Amino acid sequence: MRRPFQHLLAAAVAVGLAAVAVPAGASAATAVPTRTQTAAHPDGGDRFKRVAYFIQWGIYARNYHVKDVDTSGAAAKLTHINYAFGNVAADGTCVSADPWADWQRPVSAEESVDGVADAPGQALNGNLNQLKKLKAKHPGLKVLMSLGGWTGSKYFSDAVATPEGRGALAASCVGLWLKGDLPDLPPGSGAGVFDGIDLDWEWPGSEGNAGNVIRPEDKHNFTLFAAELRRQLKAHDAGDQLTAFLPAAAAKIDAGFEVRDVFRSLDFATVQGYDLHGSWENRTGHNGNLLTDRKDPNPVKYSVDTTVRDYLSRGAPAKKIVVGVPAYGQGWTGVTSTGNGLYAPATGPAAGAWAAGTEDYKLLAGKPGKRYRDLLTGTVWLYDGNDFWSYDDPASLLGKAAYIRLKGLGGSMMWSIDGDDAKASLTSALYTVLR
Repeated sequence: MRRPFQHLLAAAVAVGLAAVAVPAGASAATAVPTRTQTAAHPDGGDRFKRVAYFIQWGIYARNYHVKDVDTSGAAAKLTHINYAFGNVAADGTCVSADPWADWQRPVSAEESVDGVADAPGQALNGNLNQLKKLKAKHPGLKVLMSLGGWTGSKYFSDAVATPEGRGALAASCVGLWLKGDLPDLPPGSGAGVFDGIDLDWEWPGSEGNAGNVIRPEDKHNFTLFAAELRRQLKAHDAGDQLTAFLPAAAAKIDAGFEVRDVFRSLDFATVQGYDLHGSWENRTGHNGNLLTDRKDPNPVKYSVDTTVRDYLSRGAPAKKIVVGVPAYGQGWTGVTSTGNGLYAPATGPAAGAWAAGTEDYKLLAGKPGKRYRDLLTGTVWLYDGNDFWSYDDPASLLGKAAYIRLKGLGGSMMWSIDGDDAKASLTSALYTVLR
């Protein structure tokens, strides 16, 4: 028997279907669940975090610029932008992963937030100058430098292995990104862009990208580094924020994070709510199901709700848990099924615009095929008889936003904003409920 809470969430999604652009094949109802129709946040007021990652490399092939965050309407509906990524270098210091994109590239008037091109000889150009302009246009918006990422976490373990290393890494991060002392520019040229640091070490104490340094001490060293970075951020500016991106799997949580202690140093943490299944597996599944599916044949049954419960049971404060949602789908090809394709065998990853097995929401929304929705797990998927895509759309995000309110959590985080459409449909669905 389903719990009443699950029925309540299913109803929250159902009543919102008519108010968002739902693809053919999905059911619809009559109204949108708004902030006044859901449980009050324990802090009161419009205090939900609405975070989105902006990827620095999106300005290249994807042709997605800081200006697009504004013109889509997303900027007005966000509280935080996490700029991805800064790297930890082999010498244990903070460095830019792409100085050209970050502050060297001259931005044209057409690509500029305020319509003014970067002038010849000005110190700060690139994405950082555009983020500064975006903040000027939206004064309540915070921008954090996200440190690490899947391919940028190789040397985290070495850098924080000693007190001296932790102090040096924290000082270099504050100097580079908060004080704005960018290489080959006058001191302070990058000041005023970032309002804090987001730690995206993937993963302390457990396997991440091939070649990452891992040691058992990572778990405690992460706690110590978060505390040291918090101390140095406070010394720089008491308003600087510190956040972290944390994994979904319980095994990775327990291998790498002293949850209760780490959260004491963080303003909030964004927790992984996607890649729960993906095209690295030989059968289809849900990318980011909200609730556990009892029909899931996998030995470990992941869900957003399970991850949230795992953090709560380990001492994380509910109001500091910000739930990650995807602006992309996971896809499989060679899927043979007489039904809807779910949990069916596949031959490999489906073709995607930027990488095999993944596709942006804005492209998935227009793909042909039959769409299926399960209100009791908070999922939607597309199956055309060969390709299977699991993703989130505005309706499924209404359900996740309702869950966040009902559980008294801190808000939502989207990876990544360039996957949303030109009308910011995903961002808008979250904003409808989380404000």
